Amino acid sequence: MSASAAPGPQLPPPGGCRAREILEIVADKWSLYVVAALGNGPHRFNELKRGIDGISQRMLTVTLRGLERDGILTRTVRDVMPPHVSYELTPMGTTLVAATTPLIEWSTRNLAAIDVARLEYDARAARREASRQ
Repeated sequence: MSASAAPGPQLPPPGGCRAREILEIVADKWSLYVVAALGNGPHRFNELKRGIDGISQRMLTVTLRGLERDGILTRTVRDVMPPHVSYELTPMGTTLVAATTPLIEWSTRNLAAIDVARLEYDARAARREASRQ
C-alpha cells in the first residue's frame, strides 16, 4: 500500500488461512443465493431449485451439503410418503444473511454500471489490440 492511499477497513489476521477457507465456501455465488432464499424461511429442494435461476440440480445438492456441513443450514427429513425434506438456516446461517444482504443489494444496484464498465473496457482493449496489428 502506498503512503498516499487511504487506509481501508482493518481486516482480522487470516488465522492460518482458515477465514479465507470459510469465505471461499460461503461466498461462492450459489451459496449466497441459497442463504438468501433460506433467509425467507425453510424451503424444500425443488422450491430452492425453482427460485434460484440457473442452478443445476447437482450444484444445488453440492451447495446444500457444504452449507449443512459448515453449520449454516439444517436438513430435516420428515418420515412421510413421499419423504419431506426441508432446509432451514441455523442461527449462524441467519447471521450470514445479515452479513451478505448488503453485498447482494450492492450487486443488484450496480449491475448496469458494471455492464457498462465491462463494455468500455472491452472496447478499449479491442482498440489497443487493433492498433498493435
